[in-house]
Amino acid sequence: MSESILSLQNAQIFQRENLVLSHVNLTINKGEFVYLIGKTGSGKSSLMKTLYGDLTLEKGTGSIVGFNLNTLKEKEIPFLRRKLGIVFQDFKLLNDRNVFENLKFVLKATGWKDAAKMKTKIMEVLAKVGMETKDFKMPFQLSGGEQQRIAIARALLNDPDLILADEPTGNLDPATSVDVMKVLKEIHNSGKTILMATHDYALILKFPCKTLKCEGGELFEVVQQKSSV
Repeated sequence: MSESILSLQNAQIFQRENLVLSHVNLTINKGEFVYLIGKTGSGKSSLMKTLYGDLTLEKGTGSIVGFNLNTLKEKEIPFLRRKLGIVFQDFKLLNDRNVFENLKFVLKATGWKDAAKMKTKIMEVLAKVGMETKDFKMPFQLSGGEQQRIAIARALLNDPDLILADEPTGNLDPATSVDVMKVLKEIHNSGKTILMATHDYALILKFPCKTLKCEGGELFEVVQQKSSV
């Protein structure tokens, strides 16, 4: 039997006091790669924010990586996020320090103390995204695609049970988007579970996977035709 890593039943997703998605029923099992699509304002980002504790799940029931979203307390949110790898559209790198120090900052913030173990872990995740020779670079010295690879490496630091990627290719050109997508697929093939919000339908055709759509205040699965490419 498949192991559920994310489950929502009859959930209602709010942005401030506005209901953006109702009757959300969603299960993602360990090892799945799932796309989340929909137009701007359809509720994609609000759903993602609810999953990592930025918005409260006020109605319905939900659990994610062992945390109950209904009873999630503010002090528990950092512990939830340590079990999630979150990748944002705008990278969110610290511009005043190099790649290595960006990743070290996250490890120290999540309780790591041994310098040698931190270095080993940082080089391990950089190798997974093909950036092991860029550890000394400052963010402004990197292309958008390279910065997103670093952001993905950062998301892998604490061996997350689930990666939430919110429009990770939204600021990238088509060729770079494909490169970043290949990195995410390699990570998925290594056993990670990924939920990726996107509006890039070309990527979905090129890398077909289970696809959920936010539209008209509802979430439902859609069947994508496979690309012949």
